[in-house]
Amino acid sequence: MRVVLAGLAMLLATPAVHAVDAAAGRAAFKRCANCHQVGPGARSHFGPQLNGIVGRRAGSAPGFDYSPAMRRAGFTWDEQRLAAFLRDPDAVVPGNRMRFWGMMSERQVGELVAYLRSMPAPAPTPK
Repeated sequence: MRVVLAGLAMLLATPAVHAVDAAAGRAAFKRCANCHQVGPGARSHFGPQLNGIVGRRAGSAPGFDYSPAMRRAGFTWDEQRLAAFLRDPDAVVPGNRMRFWGMMSERQVGELVAYLRSMPAPAPTPK
């Protein structure tokens, strides 16, 4: 039992999001696709579009009506915070509106974060 707990602690402490295949994250994203879009032409739907999520301030994607909790979150998404949010959204941003029970597999979390990191922010439209 002690070995299992030590192994789990090491897994959670290491940045597993770097050692995974972003292509595998595409399959994991299918759980998110009912509410979120990524890629060219992605738009906000039930949830915000997720292009450029890594490096974006929480609650700031244009064209989406975020919950007050997400607008007040006060952080910029990085890989670790995004992974924690995927594990337990309410623990990271209490009172947010995302109805997702979290991902249980650390491998899937890492793959999904790698996939989302590979989706660049849309280019600004010329004015």
